[in-house]
Amino acid sequence: MLKSLLAVCFGLSFVVASSFARAEIAIIPEPQHMEAGEGSYRLSASTGIDAPEGARAQEIASFLRDAIREQTGIALSQSRHAHGISMAIDPSVHGEEAYRLSITPKGVIIQASTGKGLFWGVQTLRQLLPLEHASTIALPAVRIDDAPAFAYRGFMLDAGRHFYPVPFIKKQLDLLSYYKINTFHWHLTEDQGWRLQINRYPKLTSTGAWRTEADGTRYGGFYTQADARDIVEYARQRNITVIPEIEMPGHSVAALVSYPELGCTQPPTAVPTTWGVFKDIDCVGNDNTFVFLQHVLDEVTELFPSSYVHIGGDETPKDRWKDCASCQALMHEQGLKDEEGLQSYFIQRIQRYLESKGKTLIGWDEILEGGADKHAIVEIWRGDDEARKALANGNRIIVAGPFYLDAPLDKLTVHGIYRTNIAGSPDDSSFAARLPQILGAEAPLWSERANPFDAESKMYPRLQAFAENLWRGGSHDDASFADFQHRLQSHYKWMDAQHVAYGPEDRPVVTYAITLNAGHDGWQLHATRGFDDVQNHYTTNGAEPTEQSPSFGDSVDIKQAGTLEVVPFRNGLQYDNPISFTLTNNRALGKPVSFAQPASSDYALGDVLVDGVTGSVDFHDGRWAAWHDSDIDATIDMQGSTSFHSIEVGFILAPESRILLPRQVTFYGSRDGKHWTSLYTESLPPDVSSPTRLQRIGFHSGKPVTARYIRIKAERNTSLPAAFPRGADDTWLFADEILVQ
Repeated sequence: MLKSLLAVCFGLSFVVASSFARAEIAIIPEPQHMEAGEGSYRLSASTGIDAPEGARAQEIASFLRDAIREQTGIALSQSRHAHGISMAIDPSVHGEEAYRLSITPKGVIIQASTGKGLFWGVQTLRQLLPLEHASTIALPAVRIDDAPAFAYRGFMLDAGRHFYPVPFIKKQLDLLSYYKINTFHWHLTEDQGWRLQINRYPKLTSTGAWRTEADGTRYGGFYTQADARDIVEYARQRNITVIPEIEMPGHSVAALVSYPELGCTQPPTAVPTTWGVFKDIDCVGNDNTFVFLQHVLDEVTELFPSSYVHIGGDETPKDRWKDCASCQALMHEQGLKDEEGLQSYFIQRIQRYLESKGKTLIGWDEILEGGADKHAIVEIWRGDDEARKALANGNRIIVAGPFYLDAPLDKLTVHGIYRTNIAGSPDDSSFAARLPQILGAEAPLWSERANPFDAESKMYPRLQAFAENLWRGGSHDDASFADFQHRLQSHYKWMDAQHVAYGPEDRPVVTYAITLNAGHDGWQLHATRGFDDVQNHYTTNGAEPTEQSPSFGDSVDIKQAGTLEVVPFRNGLQYDNPISFTLTNNRALGKPVSFAQPASSDYALGDVLVDGVTGSVDFHDGRWAAWHDSDIDATIDMQGSTSFHSIEVGFILAPESRILLPRQVTFYGSRDGKHWTSLYTESLPPDVSSPTRLQRIGFHSGKPVTARYIRIKAERNTSLPAAFPRGADDTWLFADEILVQ
């Protein structure tokens, strides 16, 4: 019956697509084969859905019915006698995710050999619906035969460094599914937070899920097992597999703080508040480490039915293992050459345990270090050389490196993502001979600088370009990108209707800069906007801005010192956490400053030391001047004899980034800039192990001091403890605001 109906519907209906017909169709990802027909099907409340028997097909029909009602306002008939949309399981449609969608003036037919294919056909049909509510809508006549080029099309969310609420995740699953992205890689544990409830180890969430930030606030959160089950089920309904990631043996400080006995030596005492790679890792020489991890994985594999479990395996410093007697004993017992061999031992032991539970291990490409079992799946983030190693070893791979969504929007553009070919160039035999081992790709959003407010601007529309790249496969020229960009325009309207805080295609949402005004009696806050309709709401008393706070477009004058907070809004949506500037009036404000050695051009110019804006704990915030392997010797011309009681200067310590405090700071005063009087010297012991912190060093006098010139000399360490790699070479001094009061 269905075949004869198709013959009637399509015998003469479909012709070469006219430009008018194609203009109505803006599907992302673009189908592999599409042929526009003549006319349209009129969908109304009398339309019904015919679906095969079976729970999944009925679930898909219900999903489509709800989607049509939400987008068009039309409630389809549920009468057994109502027809118009037919779904059918048809073995002739080859491919697990393949589908055929046919629309003629007589009706809509979706065919697939599996429920997965039926659902993708439904998602394509949704993209043909108009946004406006109406009693009757027209669906353009078209025939689509479609299937993905790559089976693995993933998005990763790092919930360890910043926590994302369940409603946020569900919203993203809706969007991912709309664009046929079929895998949600959920990064659940990090140095900065353990996010999944494990019943056997309650401290993982009572202790490990929380950290105390630099300002004293408590930050964190975790997902209950009920939350995890809810998200897994929500994703399943939308054709998405959820793959959990439990980091090991590195990126595990939050777990070690919760259960210190799992570390090798001197376990950490606090969940970190800064980013980077930490030396404290799971102790490979302690068998209780594996007991702990196996118990954790027992609960994880019960919660997540996916065939895969991601164990991280990346960025694993071996310092603690080198200093650990039991680790060294294990290395000799196993006949391993070095600590890289211990890494391989660790990964393979976990891999065997996961295999015993019917799961396949996925790890970042460091799992190749020391030798990896070829049955593990390797996620490539460090480039094509690592991909070639994995492919040559017989591993299947997932490509992630070219798609890091935490990259700035002007560095990783929509165009760049669209044009990337994950299968390498055709003349690269390493890839060409092993294409079946390339499962697909993933777009990770690491959360050092992402949060629930700005995440969507980093995800969209870059994920639309990613989705089309992976679905279509192959290389994509500029002509195909121009066509994609044209289709994308209608999706902006759809995303607006879904309240998505998407970003520009090739530039930041907004970039803020603050400068002294011309009179040096206040500041001017500038905003370079990626969208013309971004509105910047601000406060000057430290309160968090809302849409009711004062706003500006490109610039605003700020007259009073204090804590300036600014937040970008667009279409009623908040686009980021507040960006904060601490403004301080003092006698050195805007005065000329010179240096014996100029500041590094990699960071801010030296005049930030006298702009009245204090740097934050983030040394990338544009407020810090930096000196590499050099002392700081700064002279301020107060432009006249000036009386003062104190001089202060700020420094930042971040040993993991080789940013150290000076060994000695001396303050001088002079009336002529030639003859100097030492006012105060402070010496500091070398600190190469503390967490990132700010430190102000100052001279204070009960009696006024008079000088025209003020000089500050900060001397770098030239000798450091042997435990600090490379000693005093390649170290930095970072300084900010000099305050003269």
